[in-house]
Amino acid sequence: MSDLLLGLRLYARGAGTVLRSPRLLRLGALPALATAVLYVGALVVFVRYLGDLVGLLTSFAAAWSPGARDLAEVVVGTALVAAVALVAVLTFVAVTLAIGGPFYEKLSEIVDDTVGSVPDGPGRSWFGSVRDGLLLVALSVLVAIPLFVAGFVPVVGQTVVPVVAALVGGRLLVLELTAPALERRGLGLAARRRVVRSRRLLGWAVGVPTYLLCLIPLVGIVAVPIGAAAATLVARELQGEPTGVPTRPARGEPARH
Repeated sequence: MSDLLLGLRLYARGAGTVLRSPRLLRLGALPALATAVLYVGALVVFVRYLGDLVGLLTSFAAAWSPGARDLAEVVVGTALVAAVALVAVLTFVAVTLAIGGPFYEKLSEIVDDTVGSVPDGPGRSWFGSVRDGLLLVALSVLVAIPLFVAGFVPVVGQTVVPVVAALVGGRLLVLELTAPALERRGLGLAARRRVVRSRRLLGWAVGVPTYLLCLIPLVGIVAVPIGAAAATLVARELQGEPTGVPTRPARGEPARH
């Protein structure tokens, strides 16, 4: 569990770094604000027609008893919300990072510079941001389909599915949010996936809070830059570089900062 606790400390440090710096907050919030305007409109439409969608998807239960029909509507409604939430959050972050690629590249460089040297790597191109954003959207849709189907299972659909959605969403988010820092270090998409997978709990500790906060309308405006800052620190930790956060040393080794 040490990676989980370390990841939470890195997330807290990333939050503090962004919230104490008006410059970093502006860098990260402006693209997120532009995206949020579009998504709030889409959210209003979704909520407006949620009842109609649930009614359409549960038409098979029209002849059931009232109790059974209500249960079916709850199950289907929860499954639909969980699937849409996963796609919405991941696409929100993907679109935000695509729109504000240079902003988040700069934010990541500044966070890097606060705790150590900034690698003189190629950085992330706008084309790379868009490409990876589209991949993230495609993956989110592919993941949402089985989650939606699993959501039809009573109890499991209302308990396990939302948790799995948060874990999958957090994993995909941290993979995308660490991209600017890891690409400066010469790691392509395949290498980034391998590195992030090597310490899952560390990634989840940053990705899952970002995912959950992005579920709250307008909070994503701040959650994305905080997640980007924390993910830069995660990238440094994954590469064995100082993060400014003390870690518990292995027996016989000095503490690392």
